[in-house]
Formats: sequence, C-alpha cells, structure tokens
Amino acid sequence: MRAAMGPGSQTMILALVTPYYFPSVRGNSITVQRIESGLRDQGLTVQVFSLDQQDPDAILAGLRRLRPDVIHGFHATRTGPLVGAAGRDLDVPAVITLTGTDVNLDLFDPACRPIVLEVLEAARAIVVFHASIRDKLVREVPATGPRIRVIGQTVRCDEKVYDLRGKLGLGPGDPVIFQPAGIRRVKNIPFVFPPLTTLQRRHANLKYVLAGPVIEADEGERVEAMLRERPWAFYLGAVSHEEICAILSSVTLVINSSLSEGGMSNAVLEAMSKGVPVLASDIDGNRSVIKDGQDGFLFRSEAEFLEKAEHLLADPALRYTMGRRARHKLATHFRLEGEIGGYLSLYQSLTTERRI
Repeated sequence: MRAAMGPGSQTMILALVTPYYFPSVRGNSITVQRIESGLRDQGLTVQVFSLDQQDPDAILAGLRRLRPDVIHGFHATRTGPLVGAAGRDLDVPAVITLTGTDVNLDLFDPACRPIVLEVLEAARAIVVFHASIRDKLVREVPATGPRIRVIGQTVRCDEKVYDLRGKLGLGPGDPVIFQPAGIRRVKNIPFVFPPLTTLQRRHANLKYVLAGPVIEADEGERVEAMLRERPWAFYLGAVSHEEICAILSSVTLVINSSLSEGGMSNAVLEAMSKGVPVLASDIDGNRSVIKDGQDGFLFRSEAEFLEKAEHLLADPALRYTMGRRARHKLATHFRLEGEIGGYLSLYQSLTTERRI
C-alpha cells in the first residue's frame, strides 16, 4: 500500500472524478482544477476523470488501470454512483463532495433523493464547503454526521490579458456591473434585469456584462430575450477562467443572484480576492463569506438590490473600502494552503485506516 506523504514513502495516488473539467468554466471544473493543482504541488500523483469527456465505463476502466489509493467524486448525483461502484470494485476509500444542486435540490427531489442517499451511505467520507451545508445534511440524514468534513473553498485566480472595455467599446468612466455565471435557473439571472433597468435610467452610462456558458437552453433563451431589450447589457458567452480573472480588474462591482450555492461561490471569492465589491443574494453560501455592509452587500429583495447597488455606484469611497476589506479577508482567512491541507489530512486518515 502506498502511504501518504512522508520520509521514504511512496507517493499517494489520487483519482478525482468530476462532472466537468477544463476547458469548462463551470464551478465544479474550477474547484477541481484548483484542488488538483494544489495537491500536485504537495507531491501527490493526481489524475482527473471527467464525465463531460469520458463515459462512465471508460472512466471505470481508467480507474482500474490507475489503482488509486483514494477516489474522490464531486457532486453526489452526477459522480456518486460511479465513484461508489469504483470504490467497491477496487476496495479503496470513496469520498464524495457535495457541491450545490445535489444537496440543495436533489436531496429534496423524490426522483433523485434515493440516489443521493445511496451515495452518501457508501461514501467513506463526505466533504462540504461550509458548516451550514453540514448542518442541513445532518438534519436530513443524521447518520452522515461522523463522516462529514468541512473544507472551505479558497481561490486561485490567475489572469490572462482581456481588454473588456476595448472589446465592448466602453468608456473608461462607464460603471460596469459584471455577473460571471453559467446560465441556468438556479443562478436566477432574470431577477437582476428589472432593478438594473431602473439603475440605468439614473446612470445613463451604466453597463451590465454577463459571462458564462448556456447550461439550460430554455433559460438561455429567456435571458437572451431580456438582453436584446437592453442595449446597455452585453453577453460575452463562455470565456476562460483566466479571462474572467482579468475582467475583474476593469469592472465596478460583481453581482451574484443565485437561489442556492453548495458553499462558497467561486465567482464571489474571485471578485473579493481582486478587491471588487460584491452584491450577492442573501443565501447560506454567500453569507458564509460576505459580512453584509462590511466587505460586501447581501440582498433579499429587488428593492434591497436596487438600494445597495445605487449606494455602491454613487460612492467610490465605499467601493474602495469594501473591496479592500474583502481582499484582506480572502488573503487572511481563505488561504489555499489551508484548503489543500484539509484534503491531505482527510486522505491520509482514510489510507491509514486501511493499513490498520
């Protein structure tokens, strides 16, 4: 058996199984890329298997060839059944991370709940991004409590040159409200258009920019129709993660209107790490990182969105102060080495249990 890191020990081999991976810019892809890179930096051998690039049979065959020490899947409904089957087949620990819709929607959907429960029962360890998700899970499935690990998300936001204002023909003084989000119902993008329309009447040079892939076609058509009615609103389509990180340096504020998050939104963390003020829906995932009125704003209604967005647009000093506090919080409390250390500790505990 290969041991975890240690003098004279062999390198641990880890398999990560994800619904999406590079070049996808969806949240699961960004999270897995960050964790993969951090674990490689610590000397682990890591191989990623993605369901958007291989079918389950091909992934299972690849796992058999790899013979990993631990198999770690992201999103219970999408990867959980495969990860559980592979863990049993190879007799290695299976870990599952709950990433969002699996715990917020699928766990409460009569059609999906049995799948999620079976995956949770089979997992040797369950990872969640925040204590609020752990508490929700324990209320619904008390037996999972001893196997849950809370490992908070962090951020890695490397930039690639992207001239947003030049590309869209925006003036240097035009305030830009930016929303990086895949287009699907849970992101609740149509919510923002009525209050933004009111704001644009007050601020004639205000621009709105949306970036992200169309994930649900019906929602894409709905959002596209709303964009067509607003010449001050722009859609970039899917852009790379590095380009998103570069765009953040040229926008006024970032918004998140999600109905739910599996913990901490990558988009929110990235904006805060760059010192960009964030206006986000008042949900568990956003509350886990934003202190309302201190290092960002949270909203519960259209009226509150409008009021707080107006406040940010009208007060450059407030934007600067909030952005500085957000950047300091991310640098102090959301450090990548802490996230990676949490995963290393988990994997080492699981492989040690096997040797005992």
